[in-house]
Amino acid sequence: MKEALFYELFDKEKGIIKCLLCPKECLIKKSQIGFCRARKNIDNQLYSLIYSKVSSYGMDPIEKKPLYHFYPGTMVLSLGTIGCNFTCAFCQNWTISQANIKDVQVEELSPEKAIQLALKNNSPAICYTYSEPLIWYEYVLDTAKLAKKNNLKNILVTNGFINREPLINILPFIDAMNIDLKSFRNSFYQKYSKGSLSPVLNTIKLSKEYCHIEITNLIIPGLNDSEEEIKEMVDWISSLSKDIPLHFSRYFPCYKMDIEATPVSTLYKARDIAQKKLKYVYVGNIWDEEANTTYCGNCKELLIKRTGYNIVNVGLDKDGKCKFCGERVACI
Repeated sequence: MKEALFYELFDKEKGIIKCLLCPKECLIKKSQIGFCRARKNIDNQLYSLIYSKVSSYGMDPIEKKPLYHFYPGTMVLSLGTIGCNFTCAFCQNWTISQANIKDVQVEELSPEKAIQLALKNNSPAICYTYSEPLIWYEYVLDTAKLAKKNNLKNILVTNGFINREPLINILPFIDAMNIDLKSFRNSFYQKYSKGSLSPVLNTIKLSKEYCHIEITNLIIPGLNDSEEEIKEMVDWISSLSKDIPLHFSRYFPCYKMDIEATPVSTLYKARDIAQKKLKYVYVGNIWDEEANTTYCGNCKELLIKRTGYNIVNVGLDKDGKCKFCGERVACI
């Protein structure tokens, strides 16, 4: 265990701690854990139960994150732990995200060993993913700092639900993020994820100023698939930058949600709406090469063909620019 960052003693007499990492700001009594199941009040101090505890790791295609405009075609070391500050009814990684540390087999992987593993596998980056990396804050921060010293990049695949101060504290060490924008309705977040929308929007706005970002929106039939909501979301993203890649992802029944899979036609309709405002729009969880091909946002020439997680670089130069017009397209 390691003492957590970002908390305060809320009530000394009753021994209640207030966690300040995410907007839930849990009030945690002695010997109790917070909503995320990863932080515990031990004698009026807050500790991370998951520091250096890894439930899953391996080399993944960076396109799996998904990141299409950050070191395309590379394999990256991906690490995950347990716990989450959301309880999404449709979570695909619920066996670790909704687990307690005592219920899951984990391995000890120090920041130093994580760096060694990345270097051994010629990974250009370490990706913190699978469960929510922001509740793994102390470990991610320590590892990210060490990664920088070893010329490695750092990637977060996150729900974006974090308070401003800890986010600002970690962003200088982060090079890329895929942020899950689950819906553009706060009511959706409250009902299906036990969270809220505005902190996620704040994370997107702030992170854009520090690092490369891409956004994923999982479309669930009848819940967040209206044209009105998609238009509002796209308008908001384009107001930040028309260059932010947006991934519409196909939902399949999972965990506690048994709604039928998203019709492919719904995904293409969403893409058509988004392409009117954004340069780079993709459709995930379907095996359609055209839906995941990258064209230059300026001259519209073909740059990268994708079949699943396999890519063919057609028109992207070594600096991430379009060979035809010089438009900056990817971070390399």
